[in-house]
Amino acid sequence: MKNNIRVVVVGIGNMGRSHALAYHNISGFELAGLVDRLPEKREDLSDELGGIPQFDDFDTALAATKPDAVCICTYPDTHAELARKSLLSGAHVFVEKPLAVTVEEAADLVQMAQKENKKLVVGYILRVHPSWKKFIEITHTLGKPLVMRMNLNQQSSGTTWLTHLNLMKSMSPIVDCGVHYVDVMCQMTRSKPIRVHAIGARLTDQVSPGMYNYGQLQVIFEDGSVGWYEAGWGPMMSEVSFFVKDVIGPKGCVNIMDADKTGQSDDIDGHTQTNRLKIHYSEIDDKHELTKPDEIINTEDEPDHQGLCDLEQAFFYNSIVNDVDLRDHQEDAVNSLRIVLAADESFRTGKVIDLH
Repeated sequence: MKNNIRVVVVGIGNMGRSHALAYHNISGFELAGLVDRLPEKREDLSDELGGIPQFDDFDTALAATKPDAVCICTYPDTHAELARKSLLSGAHVFVEKPLAVTVEEAADLVQMAQKENKKLVVGYILRVHPSWKKFIEITHTLGKPLVMRMNLNQQSSGTTWLTHLNLMKSMSPIVDCGVHYVDVMCQMTRSKPIRVHAIGARLTDQVSPGMYNYGQLQVIFEDGSVGWYEAGWGPMMSEVSFFVKDVIGPKGCVNIMDADKTGQSDDIDGHTQTNRLKIHYSEIDDKHELTKPDEIINTEDEPDHQGLCDLEQAFFYNSIVNDVDLRDHQEDAVNSLRIVLAADESFRTGKVIDLH
């Protein structure tokens, strides 16, 4: 590609800022505009990056800049509309997870991207994480079925709690965060999910009566594997065992060791850190004693949050310039959304949901 890919970033929060920095730093991209309703967010970042055009309205930005690509980092209930407008304008799209708030909207966007011959990448940051890729790779050596135990609870306050309250206007924590970890479970099992069940609780009057800020889902796969994921947001959440990433199979287990994260459950960098992977082997002798010592894999040199956003945008760039087939990526994004929305339905109806 002779010219730089010109990108507009809409939504200058934590993720929008990080992705804008990635575009600024990666050769082949050019920031064409920053869009946010709050002037201080876009002004500060524009100044930091040497003066990027600013807009408070997405339609205006789209018409004025005519970008090659759009990066959508707004609240989830706006993702589908902004992605649809971007694709119809002729732009490739990078959109933060989840792709949409309904499976139907997500599937329609995938179909639209394919029809318009544009790239549509969903921000599953763990898919580019070297340590998480290693974590998933190790699970493939543990045999079947797998037992997958994961959570990410956040004791949030201040501006982080306000962000969570805004997110919960459209979706619960097990939907917003759950798509990441359900996607990981699907990569680990390589099996079809068949049933899902969920429980939850509304722990604050600050969310609407129809919403809940704590939830746990359980998913069953065709190969007999099972997984649970737990997520809770708010100032009442416990800092005990808030970070669990543990997978068990017949041949042993592997887990991400939580190295001194006390008091950091709302730290965005801590959400993707692994520090170390611990592999345990189940081999025993004729006296039923374990025969192989545990193995520790040091991952302290892994990328930080900004480094991971850089890797995501490098993936986006490669998909555009090398015309990468993204159908599997997009199908997985729709599938993980289908599972967590079924979990949400399970909580609201009290029923186990069969996945078809």
